[in-house]
Amino acid sequence: MKDENKGMMESQVKRTSRNVTDMTVGDPTKLLIWFAIPVFIGNLFQQFYNLVDTWVVGRYVGEDALAATGTCGSLNFLFFALSSGLAVGIGVITSQYFGAGDEKGVKKTISNAIYVLAFAAIIASCIGIFFARPVLQLIDTPAEVLDDAVVYLRTTSFGIIFIAFYNGVANILRALGDARTPLYFLIISSFFNIGFDLLFVLHFHMGVFGVAFATVIAQMLSAVVSIAFAVIRMPYFRLKREQFRADFVIIRRCFKLGIPIALQTSMIALSLIVLQKVVNSFGPTVMSAYTISSKIDVIISMFYAAMQQSMTTFAGQNLGAGKPERIKAGFNRAILMVLIYNIVLIPWVYRFSGSIAAFFTDGTEVIAIGTIAYRITAVMYFALGMIYVPRGVLNGCGDAKFSFLNGITEVACRIVFANILTRTTLGKWGIWWAAGLTWLTVAIVCCLRYYRGKWQYLKPASK
Repeated sequence: MKDENKGMMESQVKRTSRNVTDMTVGDPTKLLIWFAIPVFIGNLFQQFYNLVDTWVVGRYVGEDALAATGTCGSLNFLFFALSSGLAVGIGVITSQYFGAGDEKGVKKTISNAIYVLAFAAIIASCIGIFFARPVLQLIDTPAEVLDDAVVYLRTTSFGIIFIAFYNGVANILRALGDARTPLYFLIISSFFNIGFDLLFVLHFHMGVFGVAFATVIAQMLSAVVSIAFAVIRMPYFRLKREQFRADFVIIRRCFKLGIPIALQTSMIALSLIVLQKVVNSFGPTVMSAYTISSKIDVIISMFYAAMQQSMTTFAGQNLGAGKPERIKAGFNRAILMVLIYNIVLIPWVYRFSGSIAAFFTDGTEVIAIGTIAYRITAVMYFALGMIYVPRGVLNGCGDAKFSFLNGITEVACRIVFANILTRTTLGKWGIWWAAGLTWLTVAIVCCLRYYRGKWQYLKPASK
């Protein structure tokens, strides 16, 4: 009873703002659900304006332009990976300090995140801008779509700095248990993106460049609004001038945890680039179908991503508070939620797969391929969920070695499966079977790593 009262008292002390949530006390199911819901909605809105890009390009610019933007998807993912991985690492460190009740550590992490994120974003932007054409040529982008793809990739690379700072603020807020505020930023950004899409493409006829430019403007608004809100409403962001002095211990911790996560994301992106090269070999029609199906897979995975973020924050705070058994309870509840989600979801994917494809394009062959593609990957959606939940726990506990192992596994599987299966009688369908088998293999690796239990003995940043 004394320990419980002590925990409740500590929780009240740590709630220095109504915008933060202490996840070291209370029912894990309720905490995970209430945290995941705004993250899920926010992820949907983030993908919503990506879908609008796809819809506008497919409907009003053409199939070649759709293939051009699609072939950039995995490259954008790669260039964003460095800054986004570091942002996750910053969030993990923040959650561990918060779980331990170390306000000074939280503020140090926030102030030094500026240097970490700016450095990563500038490097990633330069790579995307200056190496767009040779990289696109390296993955065998067809000549008829190459110029549009270069324009799209270079333009969106200018937005990496805004994505880096938005992700940094969003991950810190979520680490403090505030999942709602990043949602508001994304909703505002999404509507601006849609408006600029329609203005630049339908009214000014700016084509692929207009779609990319609209996205960059929306990302800039997200970054500016999120930073302003955090400073005004969140006490942890109200920093004094002397607190902006570089603390190389914190910076080293951010890189130590963030770089393996960034490498994991980068390796996943590289494997997607290899897969994109295989896709490109089948021509613009299959490229367009793959672009559409990939967008839908990303939307399906948004719930899993929300659960991963919930478990990352939940695990980080509870590891900092010294409560590994509570992390295990949260993990079991999250798996149950993923199972229920799949039971409800898969029949709907099978029923409406054709309608989904037809929403993006009038091309009958693209629709036919897309319809079958959805049904192939739907079989493996539960395996996809079983990647995200254990990954959330392991990232939240700072298991940097796992991040690297996970990335290597996904790269190897996607390259091997894609190149082998597409050369059999499966042909182009091997693209989607390769994706599903990759999810299954990586899920097994993630679960084995979690059940080995080494994560619960890792030293949190607050120690």
